[in-house]
Amino acid sequence: MNRITGLFGIQYPIIQGGMVWCSGWRLASAVSNSGGLGLLGAGSMYPEVLREHIRKCKAATGKPFGVNLPLMYPEMDAIIQIIIEEEVKIVFTSAGNPKTWTGYLKEKGITVAHVVSSSRFAMKCEEAGVDNIVAEGFEAGGHNGREETTTLCLIPAVRKATALPLIAAGGIGTGAGMAAVTALGAEGVQIGTRFALSAESSAHDNFKNHCLNLHEGDTRLLLKKLAPTRLVKGNFTTQVEEAENRGATPEELRELLGRGRAKKGIFEGDLTEGELEIGQVASLFRKIEPVEKIIQEIITEYNSTVTGISPL
Repeated sequence: MNRITGLFGIQYPIIQGGMVWCSGWRLASAVSNSGGLGLLGAGSMYPEVLREHIRKCKAATGKPFGVNLPLMYPEMDAIIQIIIEEEVKIVFTSAGNPKTWTGYLKEKGITVAHVVSSSRFAMKCEEAGVDNIVAEGFEAGGHNGREETTTLCLIPAVRKATALPLIAAGGIGTGAGMAAVTALGAEGVQIGTRFALSAESSAHDNFKNHCLNLHEGDTRLLLKKLAPTRLVKGNFTTQVEEAENRGATPEELRELLGRGRAKKGIFEGDLTEGELEIGQVASLFRKIEPVEKIIQEIITEYNSTVTGISPL
């Protein structure tokens, strides 16, 4: 047991990313049942849909699970109220100021983690009173920090800046990757991409199979005038690049994005007009696998990596 497994009451210090259109109750409960911590991705759920997923997740697992909550969410008050009413015990916040809700959530007995992309924001999290920090490098899929700091550089910087329990994220999908960030000072990992491509993920099979055929360099960090987002190269990405290259304003980029672009790509499987968000680590994987097998493979590889490192 370490500080992460103790804090959340889980077997392995493996947290599933709360990814939009991927992280429903099936994925979250499968991760929790396999010894990790599953998270429901509230970023793609209306309030009552989130309530439904919380209840289904409770029915599917007796183990701890949580909710990932992007603080930019337009119906935040309603979402927070549902989390409290449904007695969710763990919340991971992101994309906003941790001071806004951390105190209130902790008053309700909820354990709070916050996602950061720099050591400066990690210190702000400590001031806000969060229970632990997720430090995410820009290898990650979807929305990223503006600093474009790699996980390899970010984890030791955050470890130096704060004594809080630390979870590493961004570019981690294997046991060897888990061992690497542990050596840098992390006490657990948050994995998004590999779970997004699992059997239990609610992402469309078109999206999963497309991402499982990616190679190094097949994703790009774009939309920096809005919120930096890692996208798969393709038709929509080309449209974004062309717009950015001609100096499109943030308003023009928002119009290009429109509504439901991520849902169209990830959930509905439209590989031409959809927004396809995935991390760089996708290029390491080639098949859809069940969560239980993924977690056991990660733990086995982690243990063999750690024991196989020889002293210099």
